[in-house]
Amino acid sequence: MDTSQLLKGVLDLAVLAVLRDEDGYGYDVVRRLRNAGLTEVGDASVYGTLRRLYHAGALTTYVVPSEEGPHRKYYSLNGTGRDLLRRSAKTWREFAGVLTELVDTATKEAA
Repeated sequence: MDTSQLLKGVLDLAVLAVLRDEDGYGYDVVRRLRNAGLTEVGDASVYGTLRRLYHAGALTTYVVPSEEGPHRKYYSLNGTGRDLLRRSAKTWREFAGVLTELVDTATKEAA
């Protein structure tokens, strides 16, 4: 199954979840998503999602200067983002539960 299409629908939730406990800059978020098992996530998709969530008011940003390379823009979950994460996680759990039951029933009937 091509998971890239599935990922498009849940990337906002995945990014919010990654930023729940620790702020992160763009590539750091990409790396954490990949380490969590979302190996097909694309850099451009994550950067676009971060910008979109920021413009939607779910994230705040701050810049950390660096003497050895470019400054890094860190993203942080704010109150709006935490509320969005809670609501999105609830929706995801309900959707995943229904789909799991549907697939399990269909698999048992096919056996």
